[in-house]
Amino acid sequence: MYSLDDTIAAISTPIGEGGIGIVRMSGPEALAILQKIFVKGKRAKLQTSNFKLQTPNYLHYGHIVDPETAEVIDEVLASYMKAPRTYTRQDVAEINCHGGIVPLRRILELCLWQGARLASAGEFTLRAFINGRIDLAQAEAVLDIVRAKTEAGLRVAVGQLEGRLSDQVRAVRGQLINVLAYLEATIDFEDDEIPERDIAPDLEEARGQLEKLLAHADRGMIYRQGIRTAIVGRPNVGKSSLLNALLRTSRAIVTPIPGTTRDTLEETLNLQGIPLVLVDTAGIVAETEDVIEQLGIERSRRALAQADLALLVVDGSEPLTEADCQIAGLAAGKTAILVVNKIDLPRAGGDFDILPEATRVEVSALTGEGLEELEEAIVEVVFSGQVLASDEPLVSSPRHKDILKRALDHVASAQGAHTRGMPADFVAIDLTSAANALGEITGETITEDLLETIFSEFCVGK
Repeated sequence: MYSLDDTIAAISTPIGEGGIGIVRMSGPEALAILQKIFVKGKRAKLQTSNFKLQTPNYLHYGHIVDPETAEVIDEVLASYMKAPRTYTRQDVAEINCHGGIVPLRRILELCLWQGARLASAGEFTLRAFINGRIDLAQAEAVLDIVRAKTEAGLRVAVGQLEGRLSDQVRAVRGQLINVLAYLEATIDFEDDEIPERDIAPDLEEARGQLEKLLAHADRGMIYRQGIRTAIVGRPNVGKSSLLNALLRTSRAIVTPIPGTTRDTLEETLNLQGIPLVLVDTAGIVAETEDVIEQLGIERSRRALAQADLALLVVDGSEPLTEADCQIAGLAAGKTAILVVNKIDLPRAGGDFDILPEATRVEVSALTGEGLEELEEAIVEVVFSGQVLASDEPLVSSPRHKDILKRALDHVASAQGAHTRGMPADFVAIDLTSAANALGEITGETITEDLLETIFSEFCVGK
């Protein structure tokens, strides 16, 4: 299914207007195809140039010319890189042209007409994996780098690309395989004198390493995926004003008229490295005859249900209402922060204790007072006070977290079987399952279906 014998081509830069666009090819015919359509030198000398690219890793100035019609398509810089010292470990050719959609598509079409095939999503990185340049976890890190929303998220992805996670996973897997080899030897050669070995310390160490990786998995996924945060409350308590204050820009329309916000509005805030996806919602009321307002309230309820964190906003200048209490009921059971807004106005009576288990922060979205305290409270709630050394590898993928959980369960089962004195066969079964599971992270044990699923998330050209 994954042929490496043909040459693939794709546009590797975002589609749209830009200073530079890149068309990339990888495969055995990459150089030959480039030579057919690239002519070195200034336009006035195109008809007399017989230059052929020979030296790899150099940028050459010239033009892309249709070999059938002699039409000049664009002024470009072209290069080729010789296998195996390339991204895919194949011959790679790149054409740097102007970043408009028309020249990029024309050049790509020329590459296809000369024998290349349009690359599938993620196929360049897939070839890098198949050819052994990177493992599967590193390949997934490439996508995480492209999608990183904050510098902290980028650092996590770069650490994975450098192999920090892979190294630890391979170390644990190697330890399990070493124990497994001993057990299988005792099973296959039970009549021979095989020196006894206490495998309990090895199993305990492997379990500890897996638990350590899992301990910070949620933190890693926060950096990768962000925290979906719904700002909820009744109309006119200052939800949109709070959104604008947190973003430090006027993103949402704010008026004294209740019910200004009729739909959900999303923006992403970089909060100390956390991608905080803020969802401003329509004010929730018990009943309304307005059909549009009803739709907005329903979307607000869905946004709250889907949120990882809820910011329940109440008006500190007014007593709590039945609507405040009803919304608090909707937020019950979720991770939430109670935001008492409008502290720049005279304070109403009451203690606003409608979410007893939630952190409470008092702010003024108008003046900015209390915003830093709110941001610190969000970070504290999200990370629950966890501190992690910067050189620790972070598990940032739900797929990896699920695999590590499975591997940990199998190691724990193997420990239990060994402690109870069960035959080596029973211990070996669980250790085999654990080793195979860990191999799914780095790619030692992988199926074509899983590869398709992973690389289908990539853009074409990467």
